[in-house]
Amino acid sequence: MNNLTKLEKAVLEMLLDGDDAVLVYLKAQLDLVRVENRKMSGAGFFTSFLVSETCKISAMNSSLNFKIDDVHADIEGLDFGAGFLLYVEDGVIRMLEAYSYDEPWPVTTDSFELSYVNGERDLEKLRSSWS
Repeated sequence: MNNLTKLEKAVLEMLLDGDDAVLVYLKAQLDLVRVENRKMSGAGFFTSFLVSETCKISAMNSSLNFKIDDVHADIEGLDFGAGFLLYVEDGVIRMLEAYSYDEPWPVTTDSFELSYVNGERDLEKLRSSWS
């Protein structure tokens, strides 16, 4: 996982955790993608990924287009924490979006704690987004 921040790496690993075939496939892509750019929005960021040709060629299902959004972070400097969206397009990881809840994004994000939005992961609900 090239050029990822500590927070991005931890969030991606948690978003892609699980034994579902789609999650396993996407997690394997983490070693094949690089950060293309990172844009700060003031209340979060957008990290776009440069996708290896290997990912594109071997895409398990190129019609897979969905978002994964079940991870929350308590981050030092944010009273209400942060949420994340991982965009999957054509079967490959494309972008990670982070957002606060109407607060300015902190300058540093090295101190954080991650959890699933409802306390535990609902894989059935998650699977319905790509089925």
